[in-house]
Amino acid sequence: MNLLIDMGNTRLKWGRAKGGQIISGQSLVNARLNRQELIERWKDLSRPKRLAVSCVSSNRLLELVQSVALELWPDVDIVQVKSQACAFGVTNAYLQPEKLGVDRWLSLVAVWCRYQNPACIVDCGTAITVDLIDAGGKHQGGLISPGLALMKNSLAQGTEALSVSETNHASGQPIATLPPSMAVGPANFTEAAIYSGTLAAAVGLIEHTLAKQPANMHLVLTGGDAELIARQLNVASTVDPELVLRGLLCVLEGPVGNCFCPDA
Repeated sequence: MNLLIDMGNTRLKWGRAKGGQIISGQSLVNARLNRQELIERWKDLSRPKRLAVSCVSSNRLLELVQSVALELWPDVDIVQVKSQACAFGVTNAYLQPEKLGVDRWLSLVAVWCRYQNPACIVDCGTAITVDLIDAGGKHQGGLISPGLALMKNSLAQGTEALSVSETNHASGQPIATLPPSMAVGPANFTEAAIYSGTLAAAVGLIEHTLAKQPANMHLVLTGGDAELIARQLNVASTVDPELVLRGLLCVLEGPVGNCFCPDA
């Protein structure tokens, strides 16, 4: 068994990998993360052979995770993954490859190793990131935008009269429970207008990007708002909440099939 840990901007996601399968554990909110919480989650697990970590959150939280892992399983092999120029069939487009967020890098690796087709990968989390990969495994670069919550919070912080709400007040239901046709559109009160406006902005970013790409491009969404955004898109998509964990597993297991970098 290997332990996979994805430390994002808002949450820590983790899972156990055995026989190529991932069994996800309950995610933890970074703001409430502490030593006892981690020990309670992991104390009954069998000793992992290796522990793979993707971290875009603070060094303090990374140090906490590492210290708890070593307390539970002394001398366990901890692999902190970093973005690379070329590995696992993927060529990084960044001028400084290490500057590409490791979560984005691992998503590219996971999608390429699984599909080996042109793909548009969208992480719908704290930030919305869009990355493109071509038929040869070459990263074509990406885009970064505020996520839904950041967009709403920026309106609340930058104006006097606008507030944040997670509910469609016209129907009295959380917007995530509404049919797609009712979830986004012009609203006759401010809270619903903000919700629909920010969601439409995310959808527009994705569809605008795809409109400039080949028709056979596979759209893969991950992150906390992936399901919500996917329901509003006019194009087919795959939602994979474990994409970064799959990338970590690819790193631990090594290249699969034709999953290698071509000679430069």
